[in-house]
Amino acid sequence: MYKYIKRSLDLITALFLVIILSPIMLIAAILIAVNRDGPILFKQERPGKDGKIFTVNKFRTMSTVLRDKNGNELSDFDRMTKIGNILRKTSVDELPQLFNIIKGEMSFIGPRPLLKEYLELYSPEQMRRHEVLPGISGWAQVNGRNTLTWEEKFAYDVYYVDHYSFKMDMKIFIKTIENVVSQDGINSNSENTMEKFQGNRETV
Repeated sequence: MYKYIKRSLDLITALFLVIILSPIMLIAAILIAVNRDGPILFKQERPGKDGKIFTVNKFRTMSTVLRDKNGNELSDFDRMTKIGNILRKTSVDELPQLFNIIKGEMSFIGPRPLLKEYLELYSPEQMRRHEVLPGISGWAQVNGRNTLTWEEKFAYDVYYVDHYSFKMDMKIFIKTIENVVSQDGINSNSENTMEKFQGNRETV
């Protein structure tokens, strides 16, 4: 039953939040624009439900400069702007995804939409994460976020696909708020926010 009303709840809530959070989004956009280091929004094609490609929107948190003066590739941490670091820690960078929810491309809760290039690397079981709409937050995010291995993330994603309910979504929502306040699991333990998925180490 819940899967039939989840979309309506997403739409109503997203419209409400766009209205009340528009001042915060406006301030974030102005602060990013003041830096004059690229566009306000970060846009990237990601696979959604059933692997259908859509464009995800986020506030840009990184410099558009990819290499230092010596030509060395900069890490994600090196490219993170001061305002971007604040937006990321507070999850304000995620707010433009409310428009993805309004368009029906995302949900508030679901597996995070990952890079398009990962589609050919998933095992059949991991590919099941695309059986539902991707979310701004999800079961993997509240159980470790970027501190998890890829295998652990995908296991949490598939578990969500098989067990999601209103009660579970509310649990994820509450834990998401707690994680934002505590800034828990924002980054991995490397110099990048999260290492790229390289494929499965063993056959699943």
